[in-house]
Amino acid sequence: MIPATLNEFAKEHENDDIRVLALHAAQYPEIDMQSAIRQITGRRIAKEKIPGWYINENILYPKHLSLEQSSSEKTARYKANLVEGDSMVDLTGGMGVDFSFLATKFKQAVYVEQQADLTGIAAHNFKELGLTNVAVKNTAAFSYLQEMTSVDLIYIDPARRDTEGRKAIGIEDCTPNILELESLLSEKGKLTMIKLSPMLDISLALKSLSDISDVHIISCNNECKELLFIKRKANGETRYHCVNIQKEKTDILSFTKEQEEETATGCKSRTGKYLYEPNASIMKAGAYKYLSAYYKIDKIHPNSHLYTSDSHIQDFQGRSFIIENVCSLNKKEVKQYLHNIKQANITARNFPLSVQELRKKTGLKDGGDIFIFATTLANEKKVLLICKKAN
Repeated sequence: MIPATLNEFAKEHENDDIRVLALHAAQYPEIDMQSAIRQITGRRIAKEKIPGWYINENILYPKHLSLEQSSSEKTARYKANLVEGDSMVDLTGGMGVDFSFLATKFKQAVYVEQQADLTGIAAHNFKELGLTNVAVKNTAAFSYLQEMTSVDLIYIDPARRDTEGRKAIGIEDCTPNILELESLLSEKGKLTMIKLSPMLDISLALKSLSDISDVHIISCNNECKELLFIKRKANGETRYHCVNIQKEKTDILSFTKEQEEETATGCKSRTGKYLYEPNASIMKAGAYKYLSAYYKIDKIHPNSHLYTSDSHIQDFQGRSFIIENVCSLNKKEVKQYLHNIKQANITARNFPLSVQELRKKTGLKDGGDIFIFATTLANEKKVLLICKKAN
């Protein structure tokens, strides 16, 4: 248990300036101020990121870096819904958020972490969360992987920072290096779930990794958060799942690269009444032609990655807009169509000018309910699409 005084202090001062608290530590001789500040910082982050942990007042929080690198509750729940079985091992336990949700889907679950302080915190938290089917091991991933018996699931989330704390993106730059563990992962796990950076090039990763049956590109509220590679003996092509977790629903678009490459799609120089911008996961996966065929909408240019139609698509996985006007950057047209607009949200797609340059040229401030897409049509005409949100 967290000492009552520390627990109460962290709750009472959760919204205080921690720099001021640190400066006045002498006023609270009964409080370990360093631990208290860590608890306060942890609770602040968990309130939004892991609300299920936040409501438990006895949860211990690790140092900030571990909190920063941990999954959110939303993405952890999504991963847990993909699997179930008798046994699992998390080889890179860390703060234990993913493990705590995955473990509920298995009869036995083992958490492995080489940092002793994290192992102790995790053991405490799993007890507080009521997880009775877990074992906690303080050892290195490779050492445990060599000695363990086979399990239904191996989960691994390699640290994406080098020895100097700089962010690492490439698979071979992470710790542990998945490429060096591949044969053991295949031998010891019926299925391996690998979490990697959202900045990673998916095509390059698939060339490096073997037996990847599925890739989940996971976004929360249209911000790409992580890539999840499912390793098992693949029966056919790798399947992509573009996931966008929102407050009231989760959108998923699934396809294979073969479907994307074989899909024929046209482009129209004429814009319809509506404009569509795919969500971040679809953009990351590059499902441009498949998306056009799936919704039966037209691309406005092969490289603009914006779509148009005359009728509104209610369930489009991305943002939908009503096109109110179309103009060029000709001074006369800009004056005609933008003279009543003082501010707008500007996006540049396949356009020679940046957003900053467009703001300077038009004099528009950021914000408001007008959305301007500076882009190129199929006839190579450079235009400004002046829109309002459709939903």
